[in-house]
Amino acid sequence: MDALVIHAAGDLRVEDLATPALAADQALVRVRCGGICGSDLHYFQHGGFGTIRLREPMVLGHEVAGVVEAVGAQVTGLAVGQRIAVCPSRPCGACRFCQLGLQNHCLDMRYYGSAMRMPHVQGAFRQQIVIEATQAFALADGIGDAEGAMAEPLAVALHAVNRAGPLLGRSVLVTGCGPIGAMVVIAARRAGATRIVATDVVEQPLRKAARVGADETINVAAQPDALARDALDKGRFDVLFECSGNALALRAAFDVVRPRGIVVQCGLSGGEVTLPLNTVVAKELDLRGTFRFHEEFGVAVRLINQRLVDLKPLVSATLPYRDAARAFALAADRSQAMKVLLDFE
Repeated sequence: MDALVIHAAGDLRVEDLATPALAADQALVRVRCGGICGSDLHYFQHGGFGTIRLREPMVLGHEVAGVVEAVGAQVTGLAVGQRIAVCPSRPCGACRFCQLGLQNHCLDMRYYGSAMRMPHVQGAFRQQIVIEATQAFALADGIGDAEGAMAEPLAVALHAVNRAGPLLGRSVLVTGCGPIGAMVVIAARRAGATRIVATDVVEQPLRKAARVGADETINVAAQPDALARDALDKGRFDVLFECSGNALALRAAFDVVRPRGIVVQCGLSGGEVTLPLNTVVAKELDLRGTFRFHEEFGVAVRLINQRLVDLKPLVSATLPYRDAARAFALAADRSQAMKVLLDFE
């Protein structure tokens, strides 16, 4: 089968790989569609991110949907021909964090397309993949492969919203409107937020954020003082979701979050940032991190299947996997693209 293998920054190749043998509790999946994630872009552009670097060739990709081609002898509830979204997260289930229900912090995590461990965990940008049956989540009739492939980033956004706590009636600021920021807008609206403001420095993602539910969008490059009104009376936002990974965006947003407001840091800058601790102390702000997801993947698929969320406005283009170089270049251009997908058919 063909697979997209990254060897170093800028060195992405289509290579022929053998299909692994199928165990009794596994399923063979024909991958039909895959979404290019920010981490895929980091591997492609820089050979890694932060301290995580490529040390061997690795198949990219962890946002995929496909169709079941074969199942192992012990697999139940999964049939050949069934269309599925594939959860890329494979916690061990045995470590202390898995036993505490914190599977996203598993000490022996295997997450598709990740160079965090050695040997690297090979990804899902391939024509066929063998998965654990528990990774398969059925897609409803009429749900497109692209929507199924976006269950993973939606799960990331749902986990971030869960980290914020109850949002019913809350005023929310989302800084950074890439795919995760836009999906945080969707998730916050489903959770009952009554005012959602989204900011970015590029117009194209702001237009997408408005289409999926933001009440107001602000280009802070063109209007750097537009949030000044929300800094009055110690701040007016109940919750901040910082999705840009930009230290300046985080610092500026602290001024508009009310005392005892909640700050959820979603974006990663690739390095350390300096926090205004005097503001954190004086306002008694609650700073929370958010990392991947677990049970939210199933919730994401249910929301998609029941058409309770609409992710289609976020799709910018779908290109053949053999045209991966062009697809990655487009995905990196925020003025042109939000979510770029690869067609593996």
